Amino acid sequence: MSLSNRYDFVLLFDVKDGNPNGDPDAGNLPRLDAETGHGLVTDVSLKRKIRNFVTMTRDQEARDPQPGEKRFEIYVREKAILNQQNQRAYSALKMDEEPAESATDEVSEKKATKDKKRKGAGEDVNKARDWMCLNFFDVRAFGAVMSTGVNCGQVRGPVQMTFARSVDPIISQEHSITRMAVATEAEAEKQSGDNRTMGRKFTVPYGLYVAHGFVSSFLAGQTGFDEDDLELLWQALAQMFEHDRSAARGEMSTRGLYVFRHDSQLGNAPAHTLFERIHVTRTADVPRSFAGYEVFVNDTEMPSGVTLLRKI
Repeated sequence: MSLSNRYDFVLLFDVKDGNPNGDPDAGNLPRLDAETGHGLVTDVSLKRKIRNFVTMTRDQEARDPQPGEKRFEIYVREKAILNQQNQRAYSALKMDEEPAESATDEVSEKKATKDKKRKGAGEDVNKARDWMCLNFFDVRAFGAVMSTGVNCGQVRGPVQMTFARSVDPIISQEHSITRMAVATEAEAEKQSGDNRTMGRKFTVPYGLYVAHGFVSSFLAGQTGFDEDDLELLWQALAQMFEHDRSAARGEMSTRGLYVFRHDSQLGNAPAHTLFERIHVTRTADVPRSFAGYEVFVNDTEMPSGVTLLRKI
């Protein structure tokens, strides 16, 4: 069943003694706003966790779908080759392109075939795009650029998220760590058998982060994102950190998921006025747990046509 409502949501999550989102251009330090010192977690990082949750919970359905049911495969996954993913649509719909007969050598043949598939017939591209939306949850939800080779068009996803930003400035602590082993015999000889490897890790002692999200019913109608997909999204946002544990990330937890449902597709209030109803204030001088904050939700006199749904 397609969506008939617009949704805006606020996600609260925290980290304790962990690195929520390292910056590879800064030695994997926790991301932060250089001007204010507030911590940042990218939308890409959050979407990765949603994708992982869907893979974990719907893997069997993706591999062995029932007749007439949508599949829950993930398009952007680890070690995926996206053009091979795109080719699956053409193969499934029996629209495979043949190499150009006019090619006179291997190089020109590959180029001609590539150009032919990149351009494609408009009808074929539309069919391939619809197939990708039907089979891949993240294409239906977040959209994708699928015209990089085998042309499956472009999809603008109905679910969009902002960077998460910490409520207060964060500090990054650096820790020296020791591994009681080395990788090669040469390293062992240099250390006379001591066999130690030194390293570093960075953690945020504590940070509470806020992210905003949006769900467009108009775009959902174009991709086939339906009520079942929406419920899976809420479930993923609520539980994704519970199944993404690692030593680097410390303790991460979803602390609040506030969903504003509009009675109409167009919406009944601006998103920013709804987000401003969620107030997070510090109650401790130096918070080191969620107890150091207080969350106040102004749910009185909601705008006409807007309902607040507290998922957590």
